[in-house]
Amino acid sequence: MKLKFVCSIAAAVVLCVAAFAQAGGSSSAALPAAPGAADPAPAPTFNPNATKIAAINVEQAIFATNEGQRDMSALQKKFEPKFNDLKTKNDELEALNKQLNATGITQDKKDDITRQIDQKKKVFDRERQDVQEDAQGQQSEIGQRIFQKMGPVIMKYAQENALGMIIDTSTPWPNGPVLWANPASIDITKAVVDAYNAQSGVPAPAPGTTSKPLGTTRPTAPATRPATPPAK
Repeated sequence: MKLKFVCSIAAAVVLCVAAFAQAGGSSSAALPAAPGAADPAPAPTFNPNATKIAAINVEQAIFATNEGQRDMSALQKKFEPKFNDLKTKNDELEALNKQLNATGITQDKKDDITRQIDQKKKVFDRERQDVQEDAQGQQSEIGQRIFQKMGPVIMKYAQENALGMIIDTSTPWPNGPVLWANPASIDITKAVVDAYNAQSGVPAPAPGTTSKPLGTTRPTAPATRPATPPAK
């Protein structure tokens, strides 16, 4: 899934970097305080002559951090029973569809199976939507919380490396604004992740436990329409 908050917050970071660069660090504005912070961080000073452009995949960076890996692993374990339950219900629907499309089945039996499918599919679709919305909501909360702390890390990196602009490549073109960016020369995703990990103090996940965003791949109920018989 694409995190909607990424675009707005990442854009704010880009604008901040550009504004500080143009002002030569004379602005007295401060970075937004992270939740629970007592005072906002002081505004960094940027090189007014900085013209280098860098790219970062904000969504990838968030979930590549040790903290993101840890929290996503916990979220996956939390939702695993619900996903397994959906898979069981999906398997039941597939089995009923096979019966419905079997040869030699009577019309009464077809009507009975169709009623079962309709009932089970309504339950399945409702539960799938609820689980998916809940999972995506909690995943977004994780991303929001991490990016609140990652924003200043990005700003600091921009300051230390004399960057004039940072573009977000989370959303590929044509849905995103970036047509192409050379990852070998301007991508700073890994550098920012490494800097964030060093600051957070969260240890790296154990080998083989790497987690990815939950995405939108969920069990999908099969169609209830019987298969069309082959033309003779």
